[in-house]
Amino acid sequence: MTEIYEELIHVFKKQFHHEPTDKFFSPGRINLIGEHTDYNGGHVFPASITLGTYGVASQRADSLVKLYSTNFPDEGVISFDVNDEEKLPGSSWGNFVKGVLQALRGYGNHFEHGFELVINGNIPNGSGLSSSSSLELLIGVVAQKLYDLKIPRLQLVASGQRAENDFVGVNTGIMDQFAIGFGEADQAIYLDTNTMIYEMVPIHLGDYVVVIMNTNKRRELADSKYNERVRETQEAVYQLQKYTPVQYLGELDAKTFNKYADKLESNILVKRARHAVYENERTRVAVEALKSNDLASFGKLMNESHQSLKDDYAVTGIELDTLVETAQTVDGVLGARMTGAGFGGCAIALVHQDNVDDLKAAVGAKYESVVGYDPSFYVANVGDGAHWVGKVGE
Repeated sequence: MTEIYEELIHVFKKQFHHEPTDKFFSPGRINLIGEHTDYNGGHVFPASITLGTYGVASQRADSLVKLYSTNFPDEGVISFDVNDEEKLPGSSWGNFVKGVLQALRGYGNHFEHGFELVINGNIPNGSGLSSSSSLELLIGVVAQKLYDLKIPRLQLVASGQRAENDFVGVNTGIMDQFAIGFGEADQAIYLDTNTMIYEMVPIHLGDYVVVIMNTNKRRELADSKYNERVRETQEAVYQLQKYTPVQYLGELDAKTFNKYADKLESNILVKRARHAVYENERTRVAVEALKSNDLASFGKLMNESHQSLKDDYAVTGIELDTLVETAQTVDGVLGARMTGAGFGGCAIALVHQDNVDDLKAAVGAKYESVVGYDPSFYVANVGDGAHWVGKVGE
């Protein structure tokens, strides 16, 4: 980590001709179970990881914001007025910064001056480990520190989601930003996305570890069928409201859903809604299994989650299915599933530490033979959420 900040400080001085004042970090996240339930008012079970977005920053005397990313050097320095709310052309990462600032202004915060920021992210881009939310929460903690904002953490989380929904134009739920904003080392977050009531659950895996398996297929949410799934589940709610008072699919248990499922006008809507309802119930049971140190049951629920995401929600694809279904056959693997939005990105496997190399070998060979290129693997270490790291030089 020290080397990353040293490099960022060097780049900052090269771009802006003085030293930054503060260091920041914002993690990525994995979701252990509870997928595509967050925008359906259900439960999720994410954790922040030690991969993430690093930044160094300082205030400016004028109102300009100047940004530079070592991940996108071809974009050069992005510059705009701190109160300018016009979108930047194309898909510039600067729009996430603008979106967060706009959302914070919407909560009544004022920015009298600009700032300079250099960032580096080591979350593989488009991997489904939530690089965009990591960036959003980094901007949140940068703004909180540089402008001395006396605001609750939930406002930073909500500002990240509003940036994604209203400025960038992707209809995500709040899970990613919440996990990154509230994450703690060695803890997962059991969150009711309808009420925002949450519980920190210690992760005690014993001799087991969570391995992230990256398809290395880029997943662009805005260009995917993500928004289509949001619309489909919203339509299912609309149709079910004729028969039962429900605002979100997450309010239904399986028994109630099955009672009214035949009222939905298409089999597609039945499948989409069934996933949201059943996945929500799976998540409740999985959390209790983890609390009871019943890792075998937890792994079984991971497998069931992936099957539902494949068959009912149709968000997996050949890459994720190859990773997960191969992993499930490896000795020492208790369960595996895709994590994140799907359509590429990453999967996770709960595997005995003695079998990690076996997992990599078996999954890597099968994936290369089916897909034509190699996947990547990382052991997921659970770390703290987005935060100010300290002053430069300390």
